[in-house]
Formats: sequence, C-alpha cells, structure tokens
Amino acid sequence: MFVSAVEQASEFTRPIYIISRLFGSTDVQPGAATLFLVNADGWALTCRHVAQALISGDEVNKKYQTFKVERDALGKLRSRRTLKDLEQKHGFNRTQVAEIKFMVGCAEGFTTFDWHLHPNVDVALLQFKGFTNLGCTTFPTFAKNGSDLKQGKFLCRLGFPFPEFTNFSYDAATEAINFSSEGRRETPRFPIEGMVTRYIGAQDAAIVGFELSTPGLKGQSGGPTFDTDGRIWGMQSSTNHLDLDFDVDLEVFRQGKKKRVQDSAFLHVGHCVHVEVLKTFMREKGVAFVEG
Repeated sequence: MFVSAVEQASEFTRPIYIISRLFGSTDVQPGAATLFLVNADGWALTCRHVAQALISGDEVNKKYQTFKVERDALGKLRSRRTLKDLEQKHGFNRTQVAEIKFMVGCAEGFTTFDWHLHPNVDVALLQFKGFTNLGCTTFPTFAKNGSDLKQGKFLCRLGFPFPEFTNFSYDAATEAINFSSEGRRETPRFPIEGMVTRYIGAQDAAIVGFELSTPGLKGQSGGPTFDTDGRIWGMQSSTNHLDLDFDVDLEVFRQGKKKRVQDSAFLHVGHCVHVEVLKTFMREKGVAFVEG
C-alpha cells in the first residue's frame, strides 16, 4: 500500500544521529531522531523537543569542559573531597549527561543552523547554513486542505527508531566522545502505518494534531506522516498510552511448566502534529513549501 509513498518520502527524510555519555561513564549511548527537508534553502521540519536537545547540546558540552579545566587546575591538591565538591558545584552526578553530540544525515559541510521553536506545539524549523551539498533534490508536497483528514484514513510514518550506527567511540586520553570514520555510518529507515482515530485539540478547541491507532516509535519523532500518494498530512511527535483495563493474572504453561503471568494492557497510539499547523508555522517564518 505504501511502497511508492515510502520511497518518495525517503528522498527528503533524514536521520539525526545522537551520541551521549553519562558523567563518570565511558559507555557511549547511541540514539536517533528524524527531520524532513522542506526546500532547497536548507529548511527542515522536526519536533521542538528534538531541536531543543540539539540546541542544548553545546551548553552541556561547555559545562563539562569547564569542569575538566577546573578539575585539572587542582593538580596534586586534588582529593576525593575536593573533587566531590567540584562535581556538586557543576551539578554533576552519575545520572547527569556529561556530553552529547549529533550528526545530521544531510547538509554536508554545514557550519551552523538557525532555528524557530513553535511556542505552543511540538514543532521546530531548522535552517542549515553553509552546506556544500544538501543531499536532497526532491521535496515534500503538503496536503492542500487539512480538513480532508478524516477518521479512518490510513497514513504512514517514516523515521529512524532503531539506531544501528557504530561509527563512534570514547577517547580516554581526551575524555571525550566523538563520531569516527570506522564502523557502520547508517541506520535503516523504518516505516509504520496507522489509522486516524481521533483529533487532538488545543485549549481553544482548535485542532493541532491527530491520533493514529499505532505508536510512533522512539527515533521517529520529527518524521513525516503521509498518505499512499506521499502527500504530507502531519509529523510524528509523541506516543500516548491508553489504559485498556484488561488486567491479567493467570497460570499458563510455558515449555511444559506452569507459570503465573501478571500483566496490564495498554494501547499505544501515535500523536502527530496536524498539517495545517505545519503550514501556518512555515508561512509565519517565510519558509517556502509546496502544497497540492
């Protein structure tokens, strides 16, 4: 049903590769998010929470660099107590992120990016600056009339929920995580379909989103939601968990043995930002796009 549409959406949907490390740990944690390019000027849509993570990354890294400089300045005077005091001064503990870095699967050679965060909805616009190659020549077409989106319509989402890239490492000498030239550089795209079940309204009752019968997956945030023709109807934003009130407490046989199973069932549904919100935001910021 969505074979052609997925191929079409893949032309402008790109991954955001994210690596991070907790304070005091050498383990590098890979993650991913999604954006989709809107035009040849380097504009892209993604979720506000994704953009905020990218924007705050610099502050997180600067904070850790400052900590290291002050720690090294202690020299031989460093003791467990003084080190603990320094960690508390900077707000570090073993659950805090010490480093976070990202790499975008488009806009080669970009030097910086500008951003606009929607004040009320989980939407952000990014514009990559100074890129040498955008890596995209085909751009999305947004649905012309958002009121045509009705309950029962089947849509598909595309993103990068299962990070499989391995081109990163921790450098013990510099105590830093970095992307590298070794290892797998890509993560496969992952589509998932769903039926429009309900609309999502703001406090003023205006429709700002819609619900799909299947969950949006972690890493798909910021990816496009489209129909069988590849036309954009929204953007994956989050997942909600609906209590089905189907609690189970049963004895069952597993591999020839009795086993007690206790479980509570939930329906995981996807929340998407509505196409009219996306178009209005782009118009407000002077971003060119195609609708039809």
